[in-house]
Amino acid sequence: MFDRRFFQTKLGQASIASVAAMCLFVALSSQMQVSQAYAAEITCESVELA
Repeated sequence: MFDRRFFQTKLGQASIASVAAMCLFVALSSQMQVSQAYAAEITCESVELA
């Protein structure tokens, strides 16, 4: 699959950097606590026209 020669090329180093960035993104995004969006809680009054 991948050998040592591949990871010594620029493409191999770029793939290592890409995988590391994705792992870091997943680790950081799993620590975020997302609160509820207040824009979704719009209350509106309905009025009937005669």
